[in-house]
Amino acid sequence: MNDELLVIRCQLGERDAFAELVRGWHPRVERYVGRMLGRPDDDVVQEIWLAVVKGLPRLQRADRFTPWLFTVARRAVTNRLREAYTRPDPLDDDVLPADDDTEAVVNRELLAGALTALPARDREVLLLFYLEDLPLEACAQICAVPVGTVKSRLNRARRLLRQELVRKGYEA
Repeated sequence: MNDELLVIRCQLGERDAFAELVRGWHPRVERYVGRMLGRPDDDVVQEIWLAVVKGLPRLQRADRFTPWLFTVARRAVTNRLREAYTRPDPLDDDVLPADDDTEAVVNRELLAGALTALPARDREVLLLFYLEDLPLEACAQICAVPVGTVKSRLNRARRLLRQELVRKGYEA
């Protein structure tokens, strides 16, 4: 079903419509949060959906749901990053399973590590544009910058990602 229609139905108070909207968008929200923070964070994802529940009735243009949702997600991620900067880093216990050593997993981990090493602004535009397939205009609205700024950030982010992958020993 069309997201615009689902949003309107949600605004009219249909719980089933909201459940359907969440089912359709939850994986993308989780992926965005996980990639922006460098790890999954269910608390942030829940904060996002809580903000959506509260803010959806005030969304004036249902056709702008996608940029609005990612703007809400961006705000929650930014808040979490601010909190993380004020706390000391916990020990990282994440280890890949020994039996999962295929080349695809290694490449995925290498890319994820390289993305995490990028500044948040650059990582964000890469994720929104390439992994979420959002148009430049939507990326600009989410990041609250002009389209030209998104283009220059994409250019810089691609260059930095390439440099980081080379630094980590990746050969194309």
